[in-house]
Amino acid sequence: MSTRFEPCVSIEFDSCTVDEIATLAKDWALLHGCCLRSRQNFSTESVEFAPFLLIPSVFPKKEFDKAVELQTLFNEMTHRVANNRQFLESTLAAASTVDPFTARLFQIYKTVQEEGVTQTIDLGLIRNDFMLGADCPNCMSPCCFQLKQVEINTVASGFASLGPSVSCLHRFVMQELSHGDKLQQLPENNALESLCGGIVKAWEMYNQPLAVILFVESEVTHIVSDQRLQEFEIRRQNPNVKVIHRTLTQLGRGAADALDAEKKLIIDGQEVAVIYFRSGYAPDQYMSADGCEWDARLMMERSKAIKCPSLSYHLTGTKKVQQVLTNPGVLERIFDDDPVKAAKIRNVFTGLYSLDLDEEGDRAAEMAIQNPERYVLKPQREGGGNNVYGKEVGQVLAKMKGDPVRAGYILMDVIQPPLLRNWMVRPNNPPVLVDTLSELGIFGVVIGNDDGILHNSASGHLLRTKIHTCNEGGGI
Repeated sequence: MSTRFEPCVSIEFDSCTVDEIATLAKDWALLHGCCLRSRQNFSTESVEFAPFLLIPSVFPKKEFDKAVELQTLFNEMTHRVANNRQFLESTLAAASTVDPFTARLFQIYKTVQEEGVTQTIDLGLIRNDFMLGADCPNCMSPCCFQLKQVEINTVASGFASLGPSVSCLHRFVMQELSHGDKLQQLPENNALESLCGGIVKAWEMYNQPLAVILFVESEVTHIVSDQRLQEFEIRRQNPNVKVIHRTLTQLGRGAADALDAEKKLIIDGQEVAVIYFRSGYAPDQYMSADGCEWDARLMMERSKAIKCPSLSYHLTGTKKVQQVLTNPGVLERIFDDDPVKAAKIRNVFTGLYSLDLDEEGDRAAEMAIQNPERYVLKPQREGGGNNVYGKEVGQVLAKMKGDPVRAGYILMDVIQPPLLRNWMVRPNNPPVLVDTLSELGIFGVVIGNDDGILHNSASGHLLRTKIHTCNEGGGI
């Protein structure tokens, strides 16, 4: 039996109240940037509201504050790992052998490392995802639930604009429901402002007033609120900054795009100060037969432009790196000068297991085959929709017995957060009362170089809530 949190206010609305409030909230969302482009009926001239929960989801303040406090430590951990070439290369050696996509990224990383890194400043816009989990599986009390890390995202960390928008949406709804007294319990959310501030700060560090910021985007962009609202916020913070947009394919085939003698990245005659990757994290984003997208990625990595992320930061966010960091003593070696920081981070780790073709990997695989619903199988992929859950975990692992491809995956304990009853509002559907569970993302900004960290901050949040039977996606 799952533990339940009580909603922050009564949700026993009659149908008229639900329809009235939901209609009002939908219009508010559409008129305040809480939008996506439709996946079913994509058009560059229309948007639909992002799925949302009508009432703010409950999350314990103590654990929320802990997540915010920890973010600067995770930012620092990311920077330390990214600047530890020996650790990255030894950690990713096996996965790179069996996963062609990771291998291509890893090869570009090694090529640039061996040539000599041109730009030593790194910009990280990070989202660290957590769920609430009980240390004791038989405990049914809400007070027993503590913060558990799900994963850290170091490339194209999405929804920085939607988090603040939905925070404002919930403030509006609560006032409409005469619950304005609860607004003080809704935390402020400056994710959009802070992340864009990090991009502007990196642009300033490049110290070339005429240089531009490059957004590297997918061929089709559904999360238009992220890219466009980020661009608009950058221009609001500094109207002198110009943002340009290109796909990997356009960059790979752009005859006017090149590195000059000083390795400045020049696109259509414009010098690039900062490259912000909103694409480049999935194999289907490198699909041209001539490999032009890979050529573009290598060109950008070689360049003087500040990357967000550089490949060292990108690879630090891989599942294999996250798994190895949970091994005894590894995190402590990363923080060899500050064991207290290591202990605070380790406190929120959950069980992660190697699936390398060795005795340890065999034990983990057999453990999951025997009890598949206790684990999640994760490949070296970002962007959602790639994980394996439930009985399929055992089936997939059984098929991979003795196959080197298994080393391209890791295994994670399933986290079972408490349930919460709420109204889910989706486009083209009536509001529905469902059991939900939540995942908390804390954003962070880190800028650093070989000598250390130049800027480090926790930068807003995103609480994604989904129907409890759904493994991917959800509302906010």
